[in-house]
Amino acid sequence: MRMFRYYQPTEIVFGVGRISEIGSVVAPFGKRCLLVSGPSGSALRPAYEGIKSTLQKTGVDCRHFDGVVPNPTVQSIDRGSALAAREKIDVVLGVGGGSSMDTAKAIAVGARHEGSAWDYLFFRRRQPTDQTLPVVAVPTTSGTGSHVTQVAVMTETETRTKSAIFHPRLYPKVAIVDPKLTVTVPEHTTASTGFDAFCHCFESYLHPAASPYTDLMALEAIRLVVSYLPPALKNGANLEARLNLSWADTLAGLCIANAGVTLPHGIGMTIGGVCPHVMHGEALAAVYPEFMDFTKSAAANKFKTVGGIFNSRLLEDSEEMAAQKSCDEVQRFLEKIGMRLSLKELGVPVAELDYIAEHSRDLPDYKNNPRIADRKDIRRILERSFRR
Repeated sequence: MRMFRYYQPTEIVFGVGRISEIGSVVAPFGKRCLLVSGPSGSALRPAYEGIKSTLQKTGVDCRHFDGVVPNPTVQSIDRGSALAAREKIDVVLGVGGGSSMDTAKAIAVGARHEGSAWDYLFFRRRQPTDQTLPVVAVPTTSGTGSHVTQVAVMTETETRTKSAIFHPRLYPKVAIVDPKLTVTVPEHTTASTGFDAFCHCFESYLHPAASPYTDLMALEAIRLVVSYLPPALKNGANLEARLNLSWADTLAGLCIANAGVTLPHGIGMTIGGVCPHVMHGEALAAVYPEFMDFTKSAAANKFKTVGGIFNSRLLEDSEEMAAQKSCDEVQRFLEKIGMRLSLKELGVPVAELDYIAEHSRDLPDYKNNPRIADRKDIRRILERSFRR
């Protein structure tokens, strides 16, 4: 067995109805809480109101920042950080999808540090200190894994750059994972986030930093996504399906926190910086068939293992044949969940493909792919993903 390290400081409170414990979870971190979420008038308004009421009953004074936007922007995060600083917030509570939780983690940095959260990206000299506010995360979708990771992704709109803070101080102190909060998620969002969870698992399994521990979790989470995402799309109120997807999402987050992601995520983040209307899971779905075709020969044994989760008969084939068939299985799965998309369908301008190809290599993810892609390779993946 190869050597590895595994670190996960987030306490996970998992199960249907566990959101009722939010007061006792938040209170130990302070009496002034900033609830960070999307617009308060959304379908989650009853959940927000219930959370605020519960916090009040446990003696926690709650302020609400509902300015989270998809593909969180530096401007939005700076507004939340200013509010947290002005209100002398003790603890930040992120409730929602990945955008809300990433915003909450970035605010936890921005509220207590000089300048903007953008000044503390993973490659900069300045990094978050122990002044970073504690974060409690409550996911309402199943796909980003942000509730158990040390990452906060954000976009600087002026330069169309999407990047991230990556630091152990960003791990949420506690994550409350209540599958009941996900039953109102729209079908397409369920599909997009569910496929994101699959990608986290598949890429962490391919990653050079993968370990026996993350491999175990990744393969189990892939099995759960394959088994339970279609039923959740058929009936959003299927609580068994939602519970299993919440667990898959959590496992996937644990995987990327300790192994990481590869080429598609670098491309997907760059697409999100250029076209913020594109959901992260959509960008991944558009490029995944071409990414798999490009990569399969360099990791045929792992492609075969994953393909066998979709279709056990693949395990009887040679590695080369099974790897190709695994690509076909993922394409059929994308069709099944309504995510067989092209970049053209997503409204990514063809004129931007060169820019996306060039800047996808600004992020280190491409270096972790089993087969390293140069700029021309990425441009070819994008071109084929555009016209499919």
